[in-house]
Amino acid sequence: MIEKDFVKEGLKRTRIDEYLEEKLERAGYGGMDIQVTPVGTMVIVYAEKPGMVIGRGGKTVRSITKTLKNNFDLENPQVEVKEVEIPELNPRIMAHKVVAMLQRGMQFRRVAYSIIRRIMSAGAQGVEVTISGKIRGSRSACAKFNDGYIKKCGEPSIKHVKEGFATVQLKPGVLGIYVRIMPPEVVLPDNIEIIEADGEVEEIKPAANSEESVDTIKEEITGEDILEELADESEIEEITEEVMETLEE
Repeated sequence: MIEKDFVKEGLKRTRIDEYLEEKLERAGYGGMDIQVTPVGTMVIVYAEKPGMVIGRGGKTVRSITKTLKNNFDLENPQVEVKEVEIPELNPRIMAHKVVAMLQRGMQFRRVAYSIIRRIMSAGAQGVEVTISGKIRGSRSACAKFNDGYIKKCGEPSIKHVKEGFATVQLKPGVLGIYVRIMPPEVVLPDNIEIIEADGEVEEIKPAANSEESVDTIKEEITGEDILEELADESEIEEITEEVMETLEE
């Protein structure tokens, strides 16, 4: 069935994404995109350090291509590597930055505020960093840090807000890091922009003398054509009266 095909393709895409994230963690993996072409399958990999994705002499990218073909049944896969222009606006990269800082033993509040400053300095409209797990003691907790303006619900939240997730294993337990970023180029539906007209706007002025316009209308109503029509109507009425009198006799 078509539904099963969609589920199957979605699972395959998720497995490929997890494989690339684990393989290219040190390269600053920022996501991927799969495009099916008549020639084969194009896998576009976004990374902070594209040189590490390609590897020395293309060794790493050839290994990835081989794995995609053998383990994930992609037809003639072609891997294209693109550099992330502004890593601070990529939530997946920033989530892994949080992981690296926590692994170095930094306090989670300091890490969160440091990441938020970097993201907002890059021009983001808003950011939210959530760290959950055993952060304060033996019991699990959730801490949220945010700055700027970010949509939480509705279509703008789904369409415009970028999300990234990562996990880190520390001595107390596993922590989950969730980063949400609203990019600077997002235009929300409630943002109204008033565009000023170019040049001068001509105003429509009423007639200089309203009495003249009224006289003109009267002249049109009492014209010769109207009088002729009225004359024709009076003749018809006279003929009708004569016929009615004849019928009565």
